[in-house]
Parts: sequence; structure tokens; C-alpha cells
Amino acid sequence: MNKPLDIRTVPSVCPLDCPDTCSLNVQVQGDTVVAVKGSTANPYTANVICNKVARYYPAFVHGTARLTHPLKRVGPRGSSQFERISWDAALDMVHAGFSKAIADHGPESVLPFNYAGPHGELAGGSMDRRFFYHMGASLINRGPLCGGVRGGAYASLFGAAPGMPPVQIEHSDLVLVWGNNVTVSNLHLAPLLKKLRARGGTLVVIDPKRIKIAEQCDMFLQIKPGTDVVLAMGLAAELERRQALDEAFIAEWVAGFDPYMTQARQYGLARVVETCGISAAEFHALADVMVAAKNMACAFGNGIERGRSGGSALRAGMALPALLGHHGRLGAGVMAKSGGATPKTQARLHGDHLIKPGTRVLNIVDLANILQDDSLEVPIKATMIYNHNPVATHPDQSNLMRALMRDDLFIAGCDVVMTDSMAYCDVILPAASHFEFDDIYGAYGQNYLQRAAPVIPCVGESLPNTEIFRRLAARFGYDDALFQASDSQLMDEAIDETHPQLEGKRPSEIALDRAIEMMAPDGEPLVMCKNVTPATPSGKIELFSQDYETRYGFGVPRYDPVPQALPLTLITPSSAKRTNATFGSDPASAGPEMLEMHPKDARKRGVQDGALVSVWNALGAVTLQLKVTEATRPGVLYSPKGTWRGSSQTGFTVNTLIPADIRTDIEDGACYHETFVEVKPAKA
Repeated sequence: MNKPLDIRTVPSVCPLDCPDTCSLNVQVQGDTVVAVKGSTANPYTANVICNKVARYYPAFVHGTARLTHPLKRVGPRGSSQFERISWDAALDMVHAGFSKAIADHGPESVLPFNYAGPHGELAGGSMDRRFFYHMGASLINRGPLCGGVRGGAYASLFGAAPGMPPVQIEHSDLVLVWGNNVTVSNLHLAPLLKKLRARGGTLVVIDPKRIKIAEQCDMFLQIKPGTDVVLAMGLAAELERRQALDEAFIAEWVAGFDPYMTQARQYGLARVVETCGISAAEFHALADVMVAAKNMACAFGNGIERGRSGGSALRAGMALPALLGHHGRLGAGVMAKSGGATPKTQARLHGDHLIKPGTRVLNIVDLANILQDDSLEVPIKATMIYNHNPVATHPDQSNLMRALMRDDLFIAGCDVVMTDSMAYCDVILPAASHFEFDDIYGAYGQNYLQRAAPVIPCVGESLPNTEIFRRLAARFGYDDALFQASDSQLMDEAIDETHPQLEGKRPSEIALDRAIEMMAPDGEPLVMCKNVTPATPSGKIELFSQDYETRYGFGVPRYDPVPQALPLTLITPSSAKRTNATFGSDPASAGPEMLEMHPKDARKRGVQDGALVSVWNALGAVTLQLKVTEATRPGVLYSPKGTWRGSSQTGFTVNTLIPADIRTDIEDGACYHETFVEVKPAKA
């Protein structure tokens, strides 16, 4: 009888689109990942990982959905009928499809359709960027789909300077968690917040839904979705009325105070109460704790950016610490972009010098329409979907599906598992999971740099993204050394090796079992307005943005509500079972997703807890399972994002209800939470 193979434990890093970027210990038996656990290599993530990574990653790597060989479509588009082919045949198909589009319409007729799959520097964007830049393919502005509005809002105040690392909460006495579902999508804040309260600090949660962390806070404000800017501007005016603003700090470190406060004074108490749906007592209680705080920190989530006034809301919320002088010391400031301290050299890694001058840039949110627009001077005739599952993540899902059904559009795909989007491809290239290749990881929500090596060989015939695009480059005759760089070379090109925290090591040589903390230039912890200077034109925190004044006509935040066509507002935050759409193929996400509804709304519609309901608007309908709860406000529905089409009887997910034509006030972003619907019992 054969002796079972020993289980060994090897270090790794979580690559998912999450601010925490956890260090991992992976248990491997032979060539199989059998368990994924936390590691102490990163002191911030400190041996703790989310349940979804622990539960679903082994099956993601080795399960029935895993893509292990190149595939060619043999049935109608979208039918998921494929047959196995060789890598040479698959690369030939991509070459032929792209070459025909280029011959007929020019290189801009080719579109790289990618977003934020793996967050490793190499897998996320390296050899692929070089390949498409050299080709002259259309460029994409990816930020408007998610993160770009929040990033733009932050940069309008602070530039590219890194914000407060979350570990500094240990020095705070007040933390505002605003539009941030901590336990689902920012897990490692939770123990820090628990310690804050244990030592007598105050935790305030501001959110349309009573999220789990709200059950453990000192104050919860359940505002109406999309009204955050009114609350933040009203607070600025109230704090001024109380003479609580830090005039000395403002004089030294703040620009644009006068136009900002002129706007803020328009948001008086009555307007805040009526618009936000909170009481005057709640508003004053929040102002009270802010005035009393010695070190206030603010943790803003991406939920805020998903409304029309989301950019203004983030700018206004992030301005509050500046108005109160809560910068310049540990535990005071805005917890955002601390990963900006990592010395990434992305222009070198991506090969930005290869970009052809004048190449058009397309907004990723517009791609469903662009793919169907034959009136364009250069129509899109070939695309490659990789690091992305757009069918599960884009607004106006049915329109995107129509776009991908075009017979005259050549679609190449590349993914780890068979997704709803891969089903539309003409040819599929199997990608390796991050457990199967080298990469280096700079987080966006914390300030540690980490490296990972393969823990298992590539499954089947799958290949790392870097190798796939090396082979494509060779097939297209791109023979410059840039397209032959090894993964070690790419890691060294991703990070500035002269940074003092690397202690003379090349990025490709940093230890696998520890994370490197990125510090301020003086070697001390990052502190805005002490050893970190706002990277703005003025060198100050800019409350008035000349850039936004020029581009959008308003240099200070303002409220611009969307007319509500139907009585219920649907918000779709992160899921406890998926990271965006990753793990949507797991059985845990099978069947109808949950829809939370307030009892008043349920009674009005005659629907019962546990019932299957149809949620609909003019764009489509989706079936969900009702959960009646007071965790939501009356008039507000909640359903987690990232489900796949098979979860609904209609073949659509909540994304089919989300409009793509409503955009955020800055950065032209998607407005996922400006979704208005009605609910009725589902047909049996």
C-alpha cells in the first residue's frame, strides 16, 4: 500500500482585489493545495485570513471549473461548447483574430479587456501591457469601474502622498468607519477597532446598512444611500459654528479653505436631517465626539464612490481631519493609499514608453456600447478578456452580454476557471493561479511589500500571465528583449531596488517569509504633514481642486441627486462568500442570492421572509431569496455583488438592474448604487 504523501507548509500571499493583501501559509500535499491558512509574515494581517480564502481557494485551484488546457469554441457563442486544442493552435487563433482586425481597421480595433484580477505586480500588469502597447491597441481607463473615484478624490486633496497606515489606529481615540463593510472587505481593521474600544476609544459607523461592525460600535448613523456629502459638508459647517476648526493647522497646511467653507455653509442642520434621514440629535452627537477627539482617524470604503455624488462625498469626508487639525501625529488622519509608500516603478514594468502617441483611451464602463458601435472611426473587432469577469461585474449586464454575442467580434479569453465571460470566447487560454508562479505584491490598503514563489507546479497546461504574453509576443514577431524578460527581471523592474527599506536586496530576492514595512523617507512611520508632505501643486491639503473646477465645473464638493424612478434603492456591497466575482463558481454561491428588505417594505408588497422574489426595473429582472430584516432602511434593499448567472432563474444577476449611463460626479465612474427597482413575488 502506498504511503500518503507528507503535507508541507509553504509561504504565499493572497492576490485578490482586497486592501489587506494577507500573508498566507499554504498546506500542500504532492502537487495539490489542501488548505490555505494565515501567516504571521505580515504583522498587519497577523495570521488571520477571511473565510472565503480559507474555504474556497483549494477548490478554485483544483475543482471542476478549473481551466487546464487551451480550448476552442465549437458551438454557438455563449453556449459553453468547447473542445481541447494545443497551445500552438490556440496562439495561432489569437494571432489570426487580432491580425485580421488590424489588417481591416488598424491596431486600435484590438481591445485588451482587463481589470483587477490578481493584484500581483506581474500578473496584474506587466508583459501584457508591453504586448498591447507595442501593438498599438486601444487603451482603457479602468478606474471608473471601481476605485478610480475614490483614488481621484484622495489625490485631489493629498496628491500621490501615502495616507495613514491602518495599524496606527492604536494611537487613535476616535475612528469613523464610513461606507466600509469592515468584516467583509477590510477584515484586519476589525481587531484594531476592538482594541480601540477596549481602551476607551470611540467607534462611529456611518452606513446605509447596519453592517456587522455596527453591532460593536459606540454610534451608528444609518444615512440614506448617496447622501454622504451632505453629512460631511454639514459637519464642516457645524464644526466651524462651534469654533472647533484648527486655525493654525489650516493656515500652515490647508489650501482652498474659503471657497470650501462658502460651499459647506449651504448645508445647515435642517438640510442634513431631511436629506440624510438622520435625526438632529444623531448629527449633534457625532459633532460632539469629533470636537472632543484628540486623534481622529477615518476609514472610508469604496461604497461611497458608487453614487452620483460619490466623489464629492469622499472629498468632503476626507477634508474633515484637515479642518480639525487631525494630521501630523500618529493615529490622526485618513486611512487610504498607505500602499503608495511602496516604491513601485510601474511605468518601467508596463513599458509605458511603448504607448503610441495619440492612441485613444476608452472608459471601461462604456465598453458594452463601444463594442456594438459600428459608427466609430475605428470599431472594436477583436478583444481579449483576462484578469476580469465583466459579465459578473459590469453594470447593465444584459447590454454587455449582447455586445459579447456579436459574431463579427473575435474574443480571446484567459482565466483560471471557466467564468460567465469565458463562455463567450472563441478561444480560451488557461491561466495559472497565483499559487503556481512568482510575483511581488504591493498592497493598496496597507504599507507592506511581499514576495511569493510557486507552491505547486502549474495545473495541467495552464501558464502564468507573463509566459502567455511572452508566447503571444513571440507569435506576433515582437523580438525585443522587453518581451523576453524573465519573471525575476520583471520583479526587479516593478520595484525601485534603491529604496532604503529593501536594504540593498533586489526585489526578486526579498525573503518569502516576511513582509517589508514601507516607512517615511526619514525611516519613521508614515505621518501626513510631519514626514509625509501632500504631493499637490501647493504642497498643502487642497480643499479646492482647480483640476476638478476645470474638468467638471466645481472645485469643491456638492450634492447632485439622481431622480428616483422606482420606490426602492438597491445597493450591492461586497459578499462574505466572494471577493468581487472570484469564487462565484463555488457551490457556496449556487442558488439564489439573498435580498435584504425592511419589514415595512415587505408588508407593503405582500412578500414573506425566505420567499423567492423578482427584483425588476426597465433593464431586466433577477430572482433573489428574501430576508426580511431591520438591518436595512425602509426603501433600501441590499444584495451582495459578484454572483454568477446561474444563481438566478432569469439567467441574470443584480448587475442587469444597474444602469451604465448614470455616472459619478468626478472621474466618470460607474454608479452601482443609483439602482432603483421594484419587488414582487417570483413566479413558481
